[in-house]
Amino acid sequence: MAMKRAVALRYAPDKNVSPMVVAKGKGHVADTIIRKAKEHGVTLQEDPSLVEVLSKLDLKQEIPPELYQLVAEILSFVYRTDSRAKAEGDGGA
Repeated sequence: MAMKRAVALRYAPDKNVSPMVVAKGKGHVADTIIRKAKEHGVTLQEDPSLVEVLSKLDLKQEIPPELYQLVAEILSFVYRTDSRAKAEGDGGA
């Protein structure tokens, strides 16, 4: 069984051109990243291929242009999921 990996991205459009790697790790570190994300209500997306690629980037490194499409798909998923969760939290309105 492969060791669990996790990568956390932060996107601050007012500060960065593209999302930045803010945490990454495997095993216990990955578990901690995932636990902290859940504690703070961060939407998670499992994509082992993307994690593999992103884990090769340095911390505080913005993602390179060749990964924009992949990350855009993930961000789109996150925004849709967050929007649905907020609508359900408002009584479905």
